[in-house]
Formats: sequence, structure tokens, C-alpha cells
Amino acid sequence: MPEYKAPLRDMQFVMHEVLDSEALYQSLPGYEDATADLMNAIVDEGAKFAENVLSPLNHSGDEEGCKWSDGEVKTPEGFAAAYQQYVENGWPALPADPNYGGQGMPAFLGSVVSEMIGTANWSWGMYPGLSHGAVNTLEAHGDEEQKQKYLTRLIEGTWTGTMCLTESHCGSDLGLLRTKAEPQADGSYAISGTKIFISAGEHDMAENIVHIVLARLPDAPEGTKGISLFIVPKFNVNADGSLGERNAVHCDSIEKKMGIKASATCVMSFDNAKGYLIGPPNKGLACMFTFMNTARIGTAIQGLAHGELSYQGALAYAKDRLSMRSLSGPKNENGPADPIIVHADVRRMLLTQKALAEGSRAFIYFLAQQGDIVHAADGDRAKKADDLLALLTPIAKAFITETGFESANHGVQVFGGHGFISEWGMEQIVRDARISMLYEGTTGIQALDLIGRKVLGSGGQLLLGFTSLIEEFCGANTDEAIAPLVETLGKYKDEWLELSMKIGEAAMKNPDEAGAAAVDYLMYSGYVTLAYFWARMAAVAQAKIAAAEGDTSFYEAKLMTAQFYFDRLLPRTAAHKQALLSGADNLMQLPEAMFAF
Repeated sequence: MPEYKAPLRDMQFVMHEVLDSEALYQSLPGYEDATADLMNAIVDEGAKFAENVLSPLNHSGDEEGCKWSDGEVKTPEGFAAAYQQYVENGWPALPADPNYGGQGMPAFLGSVVSEMIGTANWSWGMYPGLSHGAVNTLEAHGDEEQKQKYLTRLIEGTWTGTMCLTESHCGSDLGLLRTKAEPQADGSYAISGTKIFISAGEHDMAENIVHIVLARLPDAPEGTKGISLFIVPKFNVNADGSLGERNAVHCDSIEKKMGIKASATCVMSFDNAKGYLIGPPNKGLACMFTFMNTARIGTAIQGLAHGELSYQGALAYAKDRLSMRSLSGPKNENGPADPIIVHADVRRMLLTQKALAEGSRAFIYFLAQQGDIVHAADGDRAKKADDLLALLTPIAKAFITETGFESANHGVQVFGGHGFISEWGMEQIVRDARISMLYEGTTGIQALDLIGRKVLGSGGQLLLGFTSLIEEFCGANTDEAIAPLVETLGKYKDEWLELSMKIGEAAMKNPDEAGAAAVDYLMYSGYVTLAYFWARMAAVAQAKIAAAEGDTSFYEAKLMTAQFYFDRLLPRTAAHKQALLSGADNLMQLPEAMFAF
């Protein structure tokens, strides 16, 4: 298995030199303590935990998997001990509300730590990862009693949380869910139904599990307008906060899966389990979106994580593995062959991994900052950040997971036949990465959300909010050294707006046109979005080189990688453009009966 090392130099470059995090957080009420020195110290400690505690458990956890017996789940060896260390070190409380035991650090910093945890061991990271969403949901929608009873324990980490949405007959279409909630005389609700694909639904790592559950009240309207949200604890909680009797919620089984085998994916049965309403009746889906948006950005981190880990493994192997000679002459004259990193095609794969990982890191960190602006600022500043989050979240979730999976496959390819063998760990990264394009809304669902709700649904205003940032950047960066990148970015910005208008015009005549164009439109949007962040990184790197501040090799590598991205990856947009403009007829004209003979 690749030995994970946190790319601290690149992380700090994005945090401080590109996104100027200290200046941002000094301007946001409540985050003044988030200085560059403090953030670096926290990230350094997170790196040690990820590298030394979690990374060694990644491959063994995959081989051992979770074990289910009589409704209980045993996690792989070392997982529970690692979680106790995680709690003792205060990591669950990092970005949480100080009024309920949190440390009050920016959620941005939590995302940076989550990247390291997820890259070191994604399966392990899912257990505390689901708790972050539960914390955010209770902070936003829970009443004071619920916050004191549940939120405080989730923040300290002694309890964990889940998100219980999916049922066997309904995944993305939650309007079809059947789980029921019957009001009780004591103000609670009896929750009955079965949920599937529940990550961390049962395990041996915490004292209690707080399930956040979607269900229907008896008089609820049909569809998504009749869904309410409930807290359902594994163990009921007494008035004094101590654990009471076991609630009527049980794990019937765990799924046998392609990947993330060390993460318990559970079938959960609620047999008149005691639950408590969160937020207004029949407004549960709106409340749950707090959880889901957290999870979608978290899943974008998964795409980055698997791409980064595969890159680290592939790079080390390419430097060491000897095979054939360079076409331009021997580079390892005293050896029997050259290391494969000298070969153009191996470099193509490595640079693709590098460009996608580093670009995605900048994109995700930017998104995390927008979330903090929404939380701490007010007025027009918060509105602009919220609009950026609305537009960019589906792009990040879908594009970064799709390209992260591509990078994971490149890693196997660099290894050749050895990549297909489990002992090297590269094939595990591919298996673990595959789920990222499915849960928290498939790529197709994210694409429909982007083109339907966010772009066409806003009359293009959300898109204009982001393209105005691109236009502002292009106007402000006139250095001739990066002029070709800036000019290219500006042209793509204009084309993105033009394509959006064309899809909108076609969809007004035939709604299928939006669906037919959706995924290609999202991928096009993703490549242009990453081009913006690569251009920003190139501008910073060029300024550092011009100032000749010590060793400039890091910045030179940035410029060369930016050039690779613009020359080799950004042109992929041409195929997506041609496909999305081809219309819906080539998809919809084939009768169902003629798909096979």
C-alpha cells in the first residue's frame, strides 16, 4: 500500500499563498484566532495522526473488513483504538460551536484535516465524517434541548452520527420513501421502517450512535413535501444525559461491497424506535440538505484523496522501476534500464494525476472558505458566498470524484501488472474510489442539479456570480509570463456562458435537452473551473519567481503543471462541447424495445 505523506508544502501554498486564509479569517467575526501559525500547527498534528496512525490501518482494514454478528458490528483491528486517540486529541471538536464544546475553528480547517484523514484511510474517516454532517444539522436546526443532549456528545466524539435516507425502493428519489413517524403522547415519535446503505450505522467505536432519519408523519402530503427529519439514538438518553435502554433500532446486516470494506454499510431496521422531530414538520428534506451539502463537499474530498494517494504510490514506483531506455537516449547509463518516469506516456499519467489533485485541492479549499463566509459574515458578502457554494458544490462533487477515479486508474496503469495485484494496494484505491461517483447523488444527479436548478433555474445569475470572478482575475493579471493562460481562461469563460444560453434555449422547446446535455455540461464546467484555480496558482507562482525569494523550484513546478493542464487536460472540453450540442435526439430516438435483440 502506498505510504501516505501529507503534501504539506502544497497544502500550505493553497491555504496561505493562493487563498490568503489568515487575512480572510481575521475579517470574519469569531475566527480571529485562526492565524497562519495556528492553522499550520493544527495541520502538522493532523498530518502526524494521518500518517502514523491511520495510514498503517488502510490495507489491513480492507483485507479484514467489518464483521457482523447478531446485530452488532466489529470494525477491523486498530480502528476503535485509532478513534479513541482521535477523540482524546480533540479532533471532533475542531470546527464546532464553542457553546457546545467545540473549538470554534473554521470549517475550512476541518476540511484540510479531513483531506489528510481521508487520503490516509478513507474507510476509517467515514465514521467521524458522518458525525460532522450530524453536528452541522443539529447546529442549524436542533432546538436547545436537542443541542444539549445530543450535539455536545457528538462534538466531543463519544457519540457518532449517521444519515438515514435511502430505502430499498428509493435512492435519489426521496419522495418515494415509506418510513413512518407516529406521534406519541410524550412528544416523541415512533419511527418504523428500513433504511439501507447506512454508513457507520452500527460499530464498536463509540458509546452511542445518533441516527438522523427521514420519515413521514401520518398526515404528510405525498412526495418530498411530506418528509420530516428525526433524531433516533441507538440508546435512549435519560434526562441527566446518561444512556438509558437500547432503542428499537437495529442493524440487520452489512453489505458486501466492491470497496471501502472497512466502513460498515448497514441495513437498519426501525421497529417503533423512539425519535424526536428536528425542525418543522414536513420540512425535513430542507433540513437534511444541511447534512447532504456537507456530505457532498466531503465526497469531493474523497475524489481528491484517492487521486492524491494513487499519485504518491505511482510516483514512487515510477522513480524506482527500471524498464527499457528513454527514446532520447539512456538516462541511467550505469544501470540495466532507465526508470520508467523518463517515458513520455508514464509522465502523461503522472502529470494528469498531479494536475488534477493539486487543482482539486485549491477548488475544495476555496469552497470550504465560502462556507465559513456564509456562516460568519452577513449581508451581500454572505449572499455572494452562498451563491458560489450553490453553483460550485455539484461541480466539485461530481467532477472531482470522476477525475479522482481516473487518477486512481492511472496509478494502477503506472504499476502495470503489479498494479492489478492486491499486495501493492493500488487496486484498493480504485475499488474505494468507485463509490464516490454514486453516493450523495450520482454524477447524473449532480449534473441535473447544476444545469436545472443552479444555472437555468437562477436565470444564469449563479453562473454569472462565478464567471465575474474569472473576469475580475483575468483583468487584474497582466503579467506577460502568464498571459497565454489568462487569455485562454477568458475565452473559456465566454464560451461557458454561451453554451449555457444555448442549452437553456433548447430546453425551453424540449426539456429532455437539459437532461441530455447535463453530464457533458458539468464536466465542461469542471474543467473550466479547475482552469481558473490553476491560473490563480500560476499567477502566484510567477510572482514568487519574479521576486526571486530563495529556491523557486516549487513555483517553477507549479507553472509547468499549469501549462500541462491548459495544454493537455483543458482541451477535453472540446469533446464535451460537441457532445452536449449534439442534442437529445441521438439519445431519445431509440425505442426501448430496440435496445437489444
